[in-house]
Amino acid sequence: MQHLTVLGSTGSIGTSTLDVVARHPDRFRVVALTANSQVDLLFKQCEQFKPDYAVLLDEAAAAGLRRCLKDAGISTEVLCGVEALEQVSVLPEVDAVMAAIVGAAGLRPTLAAAQAGKKILLANKETLVTAGNVFMEAVRASGSALLPIDSEHNAIFQSLPHDYRGDMKRSGVSKILLTASGGPFRNTPLAELHDVTPEQACAHPNWSMGRKISVDSATMMNKGLEVIEAHWLFNASADDIQVVVHPQSVIHSLVQYVDGSVLAQLGNPDMRTPIAYGLSWPERIDAGVVPLDLFKVATMNFVAPDFERFPCLSLAYQALRAAGTAPAILNAANEVAVDAFLNRRIAFLDIPRVIEAVLDELPVNAVTCLEDVIGADAEARSAAQQQIGNLAGARETSVPAPARRAAPLHP
Repeated sequence: MQHLTVLGSTGSIGTSTLDVVARHPDRFRVVALTANSQVDLLFKQCEQFKPDYAVLLDEAAAAGLRRCLKDAGISTEVLCGVEALEQVSVLPEVDAVMAAIVGAAGLRPTLAAAQAGKKILLANKETLVTAGNVFMEAVRASGSALLPIDSEHNAIFQSLPHDYRGDMKRSGVSKILLTASGGPFRNTPLAELHDVTPEQACAHPNWSMGRKISVDSATMMNKGLEVIEAHWLFNASADDIQVVVHPQSVIHSLVQYVDGSVLAQLGNPDMRTPIAYGLSWPERIDAGVVPLDLFKVATMNFVAPDFERFPCLSLAYQALRAAGTAPAILNAANEVAVDAFLNRRIAFLDIPRVIEAVLDELPVNAVTCLEDVIGADAEARSAAQQQIGNLAGARETSVPAPARRAAPLHP
C-alpha cells in the first residue's frame, strides 16, 4: 500500500491522478489533498477518498470546507496556508507526493518533499525551471526517487537505458528529442496572431489542460520550460535537446542513440498513462486509457519548430544557456504575462514581448539557495507588471484624434 499526498488535487493532473488511484484501492491510499480555493470539488474528493488532511490556501474557503465536511460526518482535518502544503508533503506516513500545483506556488512543498526523501511524482515544471540545481541537490542528498510526470519527460524516462545515471556519452545517448503538438496556432497566419483571444488560446487540439498551461502550449513556452526541465532531469545540455513538432501527439518523446537507433514512447494523449507509470514504477498498472490504434492514426508528421512564430521557445533556450537566475526570471515573467493575457490586459503577441523585456532588464545571478530563486522571482514579477503597464499606456496614447488631443512636440 502506497500512501499519497496530492498537491493540486483539483487541477487536471490532480483529478487524473485520483482517477488512476480509484482504480487500484488495494495499492494506494490518499493521505492528503490540496487545492487553491475549489471547495466544491475538493469536498467531493474528500467524500470519495477520505484523506486525513485537506489543505486550501484561502482561509474563507477552508472554513467553508470544514463546515461541509462536518455536516457530512467526514473526519478529514482541514488546514490552511502555504505552510500547510509543506506540512502534508513531509508527513512520516506519506510515501509519495504528486507535485501538481501549477506555477511557482508548488516550489516550496515539492522541495520539502525532496528534502524529506519522499518519492516525488513531478508534474510541476517550475520546480526544476526556477530552482533546478537546488532541487536536484536535495534529491541526491536525501535519496529521493524522482519520477517525471510530464508526458514528454516520462516518455524520455521510459526510452532511456534502465540504469541511466545522467551520463549521455556513457549510456550511448546522442540526443533527446522533445515532441510538441504546436498548439492551436501552428498553422495560423502570423498576421492573425495579434487578435487571438484567451478562448482560442485555451482550445488545445489534443490535450485537456488548465488555462495557464493551455496558453503556454499556444506560445510554446511550455516546450521551452520542458527543455529546461530535461536539462536537469537528464543532465543534457541545451545543444543535446531538440524540439520536434509532431501535431498528432502520439509520440510523446524520443531518445536518439549513437548507433543510429531512436527509441520512442507512443500512446493516446491521456495524462493517466504517465501518472500510472509514475505511481507504479517500476511496475505497470491499468490507467483506464484506451489503447493506441495505429491504423486509426495512420500518418504521423514531424516539423521543425518555427522560432519566429514561437519566440517564447527561443527565449527559453536563451535562459537555459544564461543559467543562474535567468530561468526563474523567464518563468516569473511568463506567469505574469499569461495572467494579464487571460484577463485581457495585453494581447497574445505581447506575452513574449514582456518576457524578453524583463530578461533584458534584470541581471542574471548565481543560484545557491532557494532565497536566490525567490528574490529573482519577485523582482521579475514586478518588472513584468511594469512592462504590462507600459504596454497598456502605449495603447492608450495610440487612440486616434479627435478622441485625444495631440501633445506638443516640445515643452
